[in-house]
Amino acid sequence: QVQLVESGGGLVQTGGSLRLSCTASGITFVIDTMAWFRQAPGKEREFVAARRWFGYEVYADSVKGRFGISGDSAKNTLDLQMNSLQSEDTAVYYCAARSRTPAAAPSTRSEYEYWGQGTQVTVSS
Repeated sequence: QVQLVESGGGLVQTGGSLRLSCTASGITFVIDTMAWFRQAPGKEREFVAARRWFGYEVYADSVKGRFGISGDSAKNTLDLQMNSLQSEDTAVYYCAARSRTPAAAPSTRSEYEYWGQGTQVTVSS
């Protein structure tokens, strides 16, 4: 099993920045890809960004140019730097990990079998 713990959420004003962190523990050597998803009230969970260890990074169009991910496969951490935050970024942000051989795009929610508990990000105007 893999356990994921997120941290760094909070309240920020429009245009501000926040940095989220995710740390994996357990059988981490099985991890192939780590990602961030988010879920706003009344909406489905949506993809934000992903990083495949020793591979690519991919971002949702809605965050390109504003968000950046950085990770350390040795430490099993994945950070999400969020800049120029807008009210529509308000959501619970979830860290996810995939261990299986990829069967679909890294933006596909069902690809990930491990999830954190989430951290709240609120952007106020």
